[in-house]
Amino acid sequence: MSIDRPSPAGHYLERLGLAKSNYDKEPAVAIVGFDDQCWRGWDAIGRTLHAAVALRSSARTILAVECYSGVQEAEVFARLKPIFPNARFFPTAEAFKSPAEIAEMTAADLCGDDPVFGRLTCLTMADFLDNAKRESLRAHSATGLGLSVVAGSGALLCCDPDIIVFADMPRREAQLRQRNQTIGNLGLPGLGVKASLQYKRGFFIDWRVCDKLKQATMDRWDYLIDTCTTGDPKMISGEALRGGLRQVAHRPFRMKPFFDPGVWGGQWIREVCDIESAAPNYAWGFDCVPEENSLVLGFGDIPVEIPAINLVFLHPEDLLGEPVFGRFGAEFPIRFDFLDTMQGQNLSFQVHPDVDYAREHFGLSYTQDESYYILDAGPDASVYLGLADTVDAEKMMADLAMAQSAPGQPFPDADHVAKWSAKKHDHFLIPAGTCHCSGRNTMVLEISHTPYIFTFKLWDWARVDLDGLPRPINIERGREVIRWDRTRAWVGRHLINRVEIVAHGDGWREERTGLHGSQALETRRHWFTKTVPHDTRGESVHVLNLVEGAEAVVESPSNAFAPFIVHYAETFIVPAAVGPYTIRPGKPCQGKEIATIKALVRTNA
Repeated sequence: MSIDRPSPAGHYLERLGLAKSNYDKEPAVAIVGFDDQCWRGWDAIGRTLHAAVALRSSARTILAVECYSGVQEAEVFARLKPIFPNARFFPTAEAFKSPAEIAEMTAADLCGDDPVFGRLTCLTMADFLDNAKRESLRAHSATGLGLSVVAGSGALLCCDPDIIVFADMPRREAQLRQRNQTIGNLGLPGLGVKASLQYKRGFFIDWRVCDKLKQATMDRWDYLIDTCTTGDPKMISGEALRGGLRQVAHRPFRMKPFFDPGVWGGQWIREVCDIESAAPNYAWGFDCVPEENSLVLGFGDIPVEIPAINLVFLHPEDLLGEPVFGRFGAEFPIRFDFLDTMQGQNLSFQVHPDVDYAREHFGLSYTQDESYYILDAGPDASVYLGLADTVDAEKMMADLAMAQSAPGQPFPDADHVAKWSAKKHDHFLIPAGTCHCSGRNTMVLEISHTPYIFTFKLWDWARVDLDGLPRPINIERGREVIRWDRTRAWVGRHLINRVEIVAHGDGWREERTGLHGSQALETRRHWFTKTVPHDTRGESVHVLNLVEGAEAVVESPSNAFAPFIVHYAETFIVPAAVGPYTIRPGKPCQGKEIATIKALVRTNA
């Protein structure tokens, strides 16, 4: 299937009533009070670290530079050695187990040759280190006088540091480096390994291991280095990091979005979000996935990019709310992202496992319950959701297997699957076990739980991926989780536009739009021409998107935070600690009805 080229300029914006795109692709949170604790460039970083070492009264100082998986450790060493020409340097790579030992140790969590799925590891950084080598490094770094620099992943376990620097890396940037074949995996060279397999190892092993060490040590960091841009590092003090994130946890904010092409991708994101690139399309837009997204902190005119998950780790109760933290721990349980098939193709036909299956097979405590909120739709837009009323399970599985094994043999979806027309502002609920996908010419705001990798593809419309290779299909896993009772009749009653007005006031009304009773998330839509009251009640984080209108203003009734402006299609987060807040139309929308969709975790079920 060919990929259509971009639509004429203004095609989607005009239909949405927008003169031009005002989507902010580089949102940053201005941090107050720490401008003097932020440094840009290796020269400034070097002077600061030199001063920190000079303040030590001891004749022996150990500087540990802990590197998150994906950080270019060679660059760190190359930049630090001229700064400290008389120091002794100890790379932690020398303390790691051999690649063969690491491969054997991690094989069970990677589920053998499965190209996609594994099990979230219980391993820790200590498991990757050879005890004898680690103790030798620890002993040598502690002997003699002067400065010892211990750098690399696991540095904090290989010495007793006097000064701690954490070189950090958002997972999104790590993925780009994997695709460019510039990094390996934790303890492994990785070069020449397919990027998807590097990502799989990162998701199930590396990032879990590094995050455990991060969580255990964040309160002791003296400095953090933003390593996202090679040659342009930024460093902040540990005090600035912790104080800055404390500010973020008490005000509305956005994360830095990123966008990816895909075989089924469309052209809506390119125009509405104002993305300029040579990519053939954009399939995904990730605007609220804290495990993947960055959070940009502004210290004066210096933007410092860190993993958004750092906020979850440092201030989970303020961010999530005590009931949500008690249920999910220090994980962000809500995801908003875009699925763009405008002038594109159908998504893969798929199903998600229920929580019991996810726990048993992948080590997850929850699953990817989700929904499709339709931001925009062409005249032929559709959503595949549920099964035909006359579905025969064995016949459907046999047809899926035949279509997969016999090139040119299509899957007769009309015989087995329920297909629904879709229009702007429809809301389709997708509890686990429900077969589904978006059709072409549909712009979806996907609202779901966070563990998005756990999708069982059943049929991919006889196409290959952008790399020319078939995408992995998971028919047998799908067979184990499909809910065969989710037929057209049941779906029509329970999963489509379950809209109920629950409150109203002067110039506004509030609707409950989902999710299904088996799902932990609640969604509320507000239509308004005047100010709307909201309140987290300290119970659950709120995630919102402006789904109608050019601009809205989020404000605190007690002036606890400065007015916060959001634009069409932007996702923003209101931490549970905020409590009461209001949203009103922005200046371009005076006298017009606009709308937000809000997701929160049910805490009174």
